[in-house]
Amino acid sequence: MTAAITGIDDLLALFAELGDEPYGEDVSQRAHALQAAAHAEAAGAPDPLVAAALLHDVGHLLAGPRPTAWRDDVDDDRHEAIGARALGRLFGPAVSAPVALHVCAKRWRCAVDPAYLGALSATSRASLAAQGGPLDEAGRQRFEAHPAFREAVALRAFDDAAKVPGAPTKDLSAYEPVLRALARRAA
Repeated sequence: MTAAITGIDDLLALFAELGDEPYGEDVSQRAHALQAAAHAEAAGAPDPLVAAALLHDVGHLLAGPRPTAWRDDVDDDRHEAIGARALGRLFGPAVSAPVALHVCAKRWRCAVDPAYLGALSATSRASLAAQGGPLDEAGRQRFEAHPAFREAVALRAFDDAAKVPGAPTKDLSAYEPVLRALARRAA
């Protein structure tokens, strides 16, 4: 890990330092995060889910740079677990559980909706292979029974829609009050 997250200032500093890193699509990590949060807001999501959308890929930033031999179809940085651990300490499960499950939500969507699998970007299809592919029946049932199932599936939709180069978004600082309020509630 490149940094520890002990507070909101650490999160903001992490995005300031690494937010312009490539996301693997045609947008940066910061642009992807801000677009996902904007989609959550537009859907009327509650603040914890907006925060989860904003921060769902923070594990990529915490995991550090990928080695030059990295292959999306083979290598998996387990960013969802790294991010959820860091965010759980700061925000609790209302934010961290959907983050922890957003990769599982992609695997679930691929299992229940063949059209979804076909519509994934090349990068998402490649990472799906490294993440275990579509869920089997037992995995589907476990995921569907999870208390954060609906939030994780909603987060997945926000994630999938957040890959548009040049899409207008708020600045990261616009989310700071919500993040600080959520962290205070979880403390």
